[in-house]
Amino acid sequence: QVQLVESGGGLVQPGGSLRLSCAASGIIFSMYTMAWYRQGPGLQRQLVATISSGGFINYADSGKGRFTISRDNAKNTVFLQMNSLKPEDTAVYYCNAFYFSKNYWGQGTQVTVSS
Repeated sequence: QVQLVESGGGLVQPGGSLRLSCAASGIIFSMYTMAWYRQGPGLQRQLVATISSGGFINYADSGKGRFTISRDNAKNTVFLQMNSLKPEDTAVYYCNAFYFSKNYWGQGTQVTVSS
């Protein structure tokens, strides 16, 4: 059974930082491209960042220069370091794993940026 379990969300003030983690099980983690998506209130789910099995990284414009995606294949975990957070970063953040036709989602972790 495939599981993606996100953690690290919470309430943070504008300008603050959070580090999200996503622990995967039930997949050969090193083969998968991992991604973070987010869905803000009333908005569609949007891509935040991806990291391929070979370590190639891509960021959406919303997070460039502020967010850093990384992965630890030994721990089957992908991370999202978020700095200089803004109120508009408030969203549920989802972990995604995909490999050809296989596509899996976590249940999400809430990030709220507010003073």
